[in-house]
Amino acid sequence: MHVFVSHSWSYSDHYERLAEWIFEEAWYIDNQRIHFFNTSVPRDDPIHFAPNDAILQQAIYQRIANSHVLVIPTGMYVNHSKWIQKEIDGAQLYGRPIVAVDPWAQQRTSSVVADAADESTGWNKLSIINAVWRLGNRR
Repeated sequence: MHVFVSHSWSYSDHYERLAEWIFEEAWYIDNQRIHFFNTSVPRDDPIHFAPNDAILQQAIYQRIANSHVLVIPTGMYVNHSKWIQKEIDGAQLYGRPIVAVDPWAQQRTSSVVADAADESTGWNKLSIINAVWRLGNRR
């Protein structure tokens, strides 16, 4: 299953922890190993070729189109990120479900993400994996 994890590099600790849980741990259903593939834009391989916002958006939308589900942390920094809103728009355009994840001990969350989410979960890896698996398999 292909999973796009949204992020803001200014708050990369959320992305790094989510990516570790989703992509680096071994997950099983009925004793069968399931694999999650990362379609996010990683820090060590950003989209260098985008000379402007329109081309960058197109490149991000292509990654979203190739994903089964998006995972978006609901931290308040989302309210100040035009790219996370564009990722939500891309998910809606391509009919990709969104899992909203409330970061651990977060006092306030973004209603932008919560309102767009198909499912919300707390900062618990098993809850996140279950939501990703459930939503990613509805297509």
